[in-house]
Amino acid sequence: MGFRIPRLYAIIEPTQTRELAPVTVAEILLSAGVRLIQYRGKTDASRHMFDVCSVIAERVHQAGGIFIVNDRPDLALLTGADGVHVGQEDLPVELARRVLREGQRVGVSTHNHQQLVEAEATSADYIAFGPIFPTGTKERPDPVVGLERLREMRALTGKPLVAIGGITLATAPSVIEAGADSVAVIHDLLAAEDIGAQARKFLQALG
Repeated sequence: MGFRIPRLYAIIEPTQTRELAPVTVAEILLSAGVRLIQYRGKTDASRHMFDVCSVIAERVHQAGGIFIVNDRPDLALLTGADGVHVGQEDLPVELARRVLREGQRVGVSTHNHQQLVEAEATSADYIAFGPIFPTGTKERPDPVVGLERLREMRALTGKPLVAIGGITLATAPSVIEAGADSVAVIHDLLAAEDIGAQARKFLQALG
């Protein structure tokens, strides 16, 4: 597929950014060297999410990065994002791709063997798998899969594999060693006192 995914996949969840505006968080992350950002506005009104994603897309592209919109292929198209990330309860990969323009990416979350095998058979540009560790950023998290299961899934797909769920600065290197191409992080980035410094630590740890 020719999609080289950065090691750090930063996810901006507006309910996790304390009093910082999502655009400000994106600017901090980009200044720290992050080059892959997803916006995950699960409770955002469509117009607000459009406005936020339009600005973040512009900032990310100015920095030469990749911007992904969670769940909403329509907004990924309209805001000029680089793609959309869909979950198991969102539009299927092929339907999401029909909304997008040529060249935009589609990523998909998986949580077990069957889902990953099914995702491998789609045109998804990358597959996310997890939660690797317990996570508090989902109301109804899927069962924790762990590093050994991640290793098993690595052998089943040639697509870029993004590890998701409860990953911290301390555990991120072991996740890469287990076969992930990238680690998705929300809480351990956004909850840091200095988000930029924390992002730089992640980038250094991931090599």
